[in-house]
Amino acid sequence: MNTAKSACGQGIAQYEEPGQAVILITGVMASGKSTVAQALAERLPRAVHVRGDVFRRMVVSGRAEMVPGAYEEATAQLRLRYRLSAMTADTYAEEGWTAVVQDVVVGEELNTYLDFVRTRPLYVVVLAPEARAVAERESGRAKSGYGAGWTVEALDRVLREETPRVGLWLDTTGWTVEQTVDAVLAGLERGQVVG
Repeated sequence: MNTAKSACGQGIAQYEEPGQAVILITGVMASGKSTVAQALAERLPRAVHVRGDVFRRMVVSGRAEMVPGAYEEATAQLRLRYRLSAMTADTYAEEGWTAVVQDVVVGEELNTYLDFVRTRPLYVVVLAPEARAVAERESGRAKSGYGAGWTVEALDRVLREETPRVGLWLDTTGWTVEQTVDAVLAGLERGQVVG
């Protein structure tokens, strides 16, 4: 058993290594998913970082972006991306790895994604910093995740009002990456999906 410092400053918290498992790190764009997923994978003894957006970027022509009110083709492509990342995570887990998957999986699509993953244990971690903190992070990034119909406030509303309350939800406003990873490890069992 390893130890991790609590992000809330409550001393040392105990956690079990997840081992052969899938951990989904989700949240809105610019909520810290990529950075946290990478740092989490680096803290585990045998882990991979599955970046969901890689599967979107593999589409060379005919890509349909997910925007508010997206049409059927965009939803089909989103679900294909989710299915591919879930299959990749499952394959790594079957070989004894902890697969840390990172992607924007919000609204009812969270249940869709969870249905694609066969591996158990399966954990969900939702990074939910305040919208103002996300807007600040977005303004400081080289890449822009917003535009094309989405605003920070609109996607934050989908996260908070339409996403099933599954897994470990963390308000990471003002937290460092290290504090966030500590909180994920300390609370991972609360993020386990049953069934």
